[in-house]
Amino acid sequence: QVQLVESGGGLVQAGGSLRLSCTGPAGSFSSYAMGWFRQAPGKEREFVAAISRSGGGTTYAVSVKGRFTISRDNAKNTVYLQMNSLKPEDTAVYYCAGNRIWDIYITQRRADEYAYWGQGTQVTVSS
Repeated sequence: QVQLVESGGGLVQAGGSLRLSCTGPAGSFSSYAMGWFRQAPGKEREFVAAISRSGGGTTYAVSVKGRFTISRDNAKNTVYLQMNSLKPEDTAVYYCAGNRIWDIYITQRRADEYAYWGQGTQVTVSS
C-alpha cells in the first residue's frame, strides 16, 4: 500500500505563508504524478495544484494561481505546496494525492485520476 504523509499545516494570519510537504514512497516516488486538493467544511473537495513526474509541468486552480507554488524533490520523495498571500477562504483540509503513470510530462487535475491519498493536514487562515 502506497502511503502519502502530509505535514506543514497550521494556523496563520491572512497575508501570511505556509509550506506543505507530502512524502511518498521511497525508490519509486519519481514514477508518480502528484497533486494537491483541499476540502473546506460543507464543501466538495477541490483541485489546487498538480505537478508532473519530472516536475517540469505544473498546473493550478484559478483561485490560487500566482499565490501558490507546487514543486517536488524526487531525491527526497517529497512534493511541496508553498502558499503565499493566504486568504481566509484558503482555510481547508489539504490533501496530497499521487498516481503512478508512464508519462513524465502529464499533470492531472481530477480527483478521480489519483489512486493514492494522504490523510490531510489542516490549514486555517484567520482574518
